[in-house]
Parts: sequence; structure tokens; C-alpha cells
Amino acid sequence: MLRFVVPGELAGLRLDRFVQHRMPRLTRTRAQKIVQSCAFRLDGTPRRCSDIVQNGEIVYLVRERFEEPITPLHFGVLHQDDSVLVVDKPSGLPMHPTATYHKHTLSYLLRTQYEAQSLFVPRIAHRLDRETSGIVVCARTLDAERRLKKAFERHEIDKSYLAIVSGQLPAPSGDIDLPMAPVTQGLHVLMELRPDGLSAFTHYEVLASTASHALVALFPRSGRQHQLRVHLSAIGCPIVGDKLYGAEREAPFLEYIETGMTPELLRRLGHDRQALHAHTLTFTHPETQERFRAVAKLPSDLVELWQGLSADGLRGLSRPSQLADVAI
Repeated sequence: MLRFVVPGELAGLRLDRFVQHRMPRLTRTRAQKIVQSCAFRLDGTPRRCSDIVQNGEIVYLVRERFEEPITPLHFGVLHQDDSVLVVDKPSGLPMHPTATYHKHTLSYLLRTQYEAQSLFVPRIAHRLDRETSGIVVCARTLDAERRLKKAFERHEIDKSYLAIVSGQLPAPSGDIDLPMAPVTQGLHVLMELRPDGLSAFTHYEVLASTASHALVALFPRSGRQHQLRVHLSAIGCPIVGDKLYGAEREAPFLEYIETGMTPELLRRLGHDRQALHAHTLTFTHPETQERFRAVAKLPSDLVELWQGLSADGLRGLSRPSQLADVAI
């Protein structure tokens, strides 16, 4: 059961508007559905969307037994030693618990696997979006965690990503230097380009292309939220499957929340998840102090996506010597 106390500044709102305000990601339609199915008075009688909330009132939402969405419940191990664990995270697996995910997260899987062996539970040193696949670095000691997180904060770690994008890049390689900031209105998870935002720099190299799509290597020099997705969208080449920064902006994301992935939505998006993969990561090993490079090869769903878009598949790479380990 969820319990919300109505503050004075929200008194006088309709109940559905109040619920939407307390859960900012909700659409109005979704908030109304929650009220209709979950809002009850203490005597058990249901409430209506049009009820007006009063200052100090307690709004109760009684949810059905929570069932987490299905996610992959595995991860690949790319490297493991006494201080560092490097894993290959599948798309769809969240990093940390949220209101929607608890046990179906990478952090929970790490805890259950390593606690069962009476080992130090690896601690995730950085972030990766739920839909993005690829490399995640974890620390196996407190000292390694401190060193790795500091290295990420200081941008001392070199990262590359692979993405399949719509459209034609303006040049075979180039730089995108556009500052970013969180949006000031609308869906609060969104980022936008803004002159007064934080600096954000991405280098890109086209590995292969068709008339309508490209396979691109991306090298971010900063680590802003959604940086690669926003930058590629800004130059007219959004990542295939991106529900927030494609041609329809956030409309597919809101539709997906309401309906799930329908055949029509999949047709418009081009893929059931954003075609973005954390490919390589190079860092100073916290114990040996030597530079260490990890590689997570392109997963099968993105290989198949590209093969469906290009007759040459991955054989058509224009820069095979630079990224020869792209293919699975």
C-alpha cells in the first residue's frame, strides 16, 4: 500500500491530478487507471478520479501483489581478478533497484551470486541504461571501488560504444560538441541541448553504412546522462529503437508505458530496444596500475538488426583494423 499526505500547496486538486503530481512519470490516463483500480478510503469504498483532495488528507493506493517485469537474469563475465570484475550486461537488465525492479537487477544478481560464495559483493562503479547492453565495471574491494569511481569522475577512463542509427552522418568521422541539461518542463527524464548546460563532447566514426542507416563507433569524452542519444538525435541520426529521442520524441516512450511493445510501435521504432552497446572500456587497473582494456562484442540482436539492414552485414566494415572485434 502507498500512502501520500496531501500538502497545502496541492490541496484542491482532483485526485487523479494529485496522483500524477506525486508520480511524475505517469501520464494522465495512467494516473486515472491507478485511481480507478487502487484508490480506496479506509472503509474500503473506492474513490473517484474527480474527488478533490484536502490539506492534510491521506491518500491510500492499494496495489495488487507486485510482480516484476521479465528481464534477463544473467550476465557475462569478461574479466575477474581479486579487485575488479568486468561484466557484459544484457539489454533489458536494470543496474539498480527502482520502483519497478528489485530482484531483476544487476546489483541483486551480483549480491546473490557472490554472497552465496561468502565473497565481497562486487560494487558497480558507473551506470548504463537498462536497454543499453555491454560493459559494466565492478569493484571487488573498497579501495578498488574508490579508485574506479574517482577515475570515472575525472574522465580518466576511455569508453567506446557501438550504435545503429537512422540517416546519414554528415562525415565519415567527426565531433559533436553540444552542451546539455535536464529539461525544465515535460517528461523529467529527458535531457536537452542548452547553451547554459554542461559541456558534452562525442567523437564518432562511421564503420559501415547503407542508404538509410549507419553502424557507428562513438567515443564520449564526457559522461552526461543520455549524451550519445541526444547528440546523435541532434545531428539528425537518432539511434534505432530509441523511445525518447527519435523522430517522435518521447511519444513512443509514453505509448510503450501504456500498451507495451505492439507490432505497430515496433514497426515505427525499428527495433524493440535502443540499438546502443557499450563496446570497449580502458582504465588503469586499481591494483596493478597498468592500463587494462575490456571488450564486449556486439550482441546477437544488434548483429541481426544490422544484417537485416545491410546486405554486406558486418563484412562491410569500412574500418575493420580499428574495431576488428565488433562481430560476435
